[in-house]
Amino acid sequence: MFGIIVGTHGQFAVGIVQSCEMIFGKRDNLKAVTLMPGEGPDDVVAKYEKAIEELGNPDRILFFNDLMGGSPYNAACRLVATHEHYGIVAGVNLPGLIAMSAAQDVDDGTTPIEQIMNEAFEACRDGVAISSYESLNAESDDDEL
Repeated sequence: MFGIIVGTHGQFAVGIVQSCEMIFGKRDNLKAVTLMPGEGPDDVVAKYEKAIEELGNPDRILFFNDLMGGSPYNAACRLVATHEHYGIVAGVNLPGLIAMSAAQDVDDGTTPIEQIMNEAFEACRDGVAISSYESLNAESDDDEL
């Protein structure tokens, strides 16, 4: 099974992991890493390394970051640059995290990190929607929301 590490600015990672666990229950292969005020990329790298160890050093790691180019992302880049079976998806959201938590449960250990990253990207993208007054009040075959 691949590991997932959610790395974000502030407590966002903790909150989104808790939300995911409300749906799935406790996840053994999912960790939250935070960048707090006064910390920098070196601190986040150390937290990532600790999380990887706590995950049991899985052969594949998906880093889910909040913002491309931010310190949590840059710290993940430092690890991914030296581990060919690690990958990053920036722009984490709850639908994407839920989908990838479900993917962990069926992973047989052979899914390449590139495929995992692509599935994560698609799940995040597919989890975004817009609703407007017009769309919510448009006539349809289904009268209930």
